[in-house]
Amino acid sequence: MVTHQRAYVRAGEQLGQSAATALAGHRDVLACGAQTRVTAEVARWVSAQAATERMLARMAAIRSLSLGIGGWLPLLVLMVAAPWLVERGLTAGAVLGALIYVSTGLQPALHTLVQGLGGGGLRYVVTLENILRTYPVSDDQRPPAPADRTPHRRPPTAPGGRSPTVEVRGLTFAYGPRARPVLRNFSLTLADQDHLAVVGPSGAGKSTLAALMAGLVAPQAGTVHLAGAPVTAVDPVGLARMRVLVPQEAYVFTGSLADNLRYLRPDADEHTLDVALDALGARPLAARLGGLSAPVTPALLSAGERQLIAAVRAWLAPAPLVLLDEATCHLDPALEATVEAAFARRPGSLVVIAHRISSALRADRVLVLDGDEPLLGTHEQLMARSATYRMLVGCWDDPVVPSRATSARPG
Repeated sequence: MVTHQRAYVRAGEQLGQSAATALAGHRDVLACGAQTRVTAEVARWVSAQAATERMLARMAAIRSLSLGIGGWLPLLVLMVAAPWLVERGLTAGAVLGALIYVSTGLQPALHTLVQGLGGGGLRYVVTLENILRTYPVSDDQRPPAPADRTPHRRPPTAPGGRSPTVEVRGLTFAYGPRARPVLRNFSLTLADQDHLAVVGPSGAGKSTLAALMAGLVAPQAGTVHLAGAPVTAVDPVGLARMRVLVPQEAYVFTGSLADNLRYLRPDADEHTLDVALDALGARPLAARLGGLSAPVTPALLSAGERQLIAAVRAWLAPAPLVLLDEATCHLDPALEATVEAAFARRPGSLVVIAHRISSALRADRVLVLDGDEPLLGTHEQLMARSATYRMLVGCWDDPVVPSRATSARPG
């Protein structure tokens, strides 16, 4: 029965997850014409849960039969054996007392025990097992031992004493057990209104860092906290409210422009959409398409137009962290500057995976990834400390140091 109860709980979880995914993405399902496929997937889990329900019903019937036999069999045995017991000296009163004891004491106790263990007790054990399997208690969640005299440490703060929006601690990630880590023991803290640009050559780990911060990839070591919560302990729906990641290939679906813009904020009214269009310089695009109610066909949009729609959608999202992973590479420099400036004014933190050095110049701080030790600082600081950053900026000469000018050869 434990096995069947476990199968029933997991089938219910899978059905709930499948149904929730289908309902949340119903617009995409209709746009892609995938109704039959999605319906079949949900129906498969409906059938699985129904099968486990029927099995539990059969097991309950067997339990009731066993309880009936186990409860009434002692009475039957006593009644059949009564003459034999009386002949050997047992009094009629003793036989009657045994019958009363079995019927009013033993039988109810047996019924309570079997119903408790086979019913609610079994469900409790399986549910507890499932909770512990899904959310194991880690060492850092255990309360300290009474002998622990470690002084309490204040939570970390971001630059300027502000509460951190993003905390990355000791992050290590590699694409394989023998591969060189893309990031090793990396730490970073971002506060509200922080604007960080991430630069570096191709393959240095910029997009990997964005995926780790967004909770899409799990690190081999270290932690990522968003608004104080570890991303590994937050479900996808919760993560969607905490961060928005815009990749280079912008996703736009068939539907109205308003539907596309409301994708991450369904309650946005038309005035809010108009404010967003003006803030990001997307009003000309909306006018060309025919307004908010105009239909959008992704195949008829340029790559830059798709990126602009995705940017407006992300700007409207209530998430406090925005990650732009080369999400404006198809926009012209002037429009890109408008988009990044709008995100910088928006409440929350902004991380830009930069493909143009102008994005780094607009940021408060710049993170340089080049396969060696990551460097974090302002533009001026990195010009003095990082040869990779100077190369990206286009300056191959070392900066002038007071009292001595030095020049480095290219390469």
